[in-house]
Amino acid sequence: MTTPETPESAPDRVRTVSVRGITARVSVRPGVGPFVNEPPLLLCNGIGVSFEVLQPLVDALDPRRGVVRFDVPGVGGSAPPPAPYPIAALASWVTRLMADLGHQRFDVLGLSWGGGLAQQLAVQSWRRVRRVVLVATGTGMLMVPAHPSVLMKMSTPRRHRDPAYAASIAGEIYGGTMRTDPEKGARLLHSVTRSGPRRGYYYQLGAMAGWSSLPFLRLLRQPTLVMGGDDDPIIPAANPRLQARLIPRARLHLYEGGHLDIVTEAETLVPVVEKFLLAPDHDL
Repeated sequence: MTTPETPESAPDRVRTVSVRGITARVSVRPGVGPFVNEPPLLLCNGIGVSFEVLQPLVDALDPRRGVVRFDVPGVGGSAPPPAPYPIAALASWVTRLMADLGHQRFDVLGLSWGGGLAQQLAVQSWRRVRRVVLVATGTGMLMVPAHPSVLMKMSTPRRHRDPAYAASIAGEIYGGTMRTDPEKGARLLHSVTRSGPRRGYYYQLGAMAGWSSLPFLRLLRQPTLVMGGDDDPIIPAANPRLQARLIPRARLHLYEGGHLDIVTEAETLVPVVEKFLLAPDHDL
């Protein structure tokens, strides 16, 4: 008797859903084969960009793994919220989004600004979040800060709207291979992603105002992988080292590179993520 072949992957499906009155644009890739009953990986993006910017990361993951991406309200294809929001409210909204998509349990990977959201999800919705991956992210207002010139350039969405400006500052703010190929930053921000209305960017900035994960990092129960680059002008390496020390079940992976290497050098770094997600609980 023959058995049907296990599908190698399922296609991503992009659609819009309404969550608490806000229309959100999401991309869902169902798990297949050995991942069909496993929690999907929720990807939380950096500030001001739509989920397409994470495509190289998704392409480097096991194609059978379930993956969920979304545009933050007010960014990309998601409608703006009626008012600014704190990060705790967004974490509640994301948990509801995942439940509406049929996922009561999930892993989460947060990049940069999305890493703050991932930390909030881990403590606020701890029954839902199985494992956590924090990439190039910090602890909010209480962290080792970037240079003031970098913070100034990050305070506006201009780099998301002006390709020439993005190329001119990419090396300074992102580090890594952007220093020798600054056009890579412009291509990443402009060739595939869409930014949405300006207020969406400022809502994201405002969501983190006054927020810090330092008071609760020791409360995180999940196995956590903390990743950071040794040439990251936005998130100096002292920050992932601190997170890894404070989170009880954390492991640290420092790599040679900059702020966006999980995307630009995905073939090198994503296997580290896969190994962590696949490890038996007793090894974490």
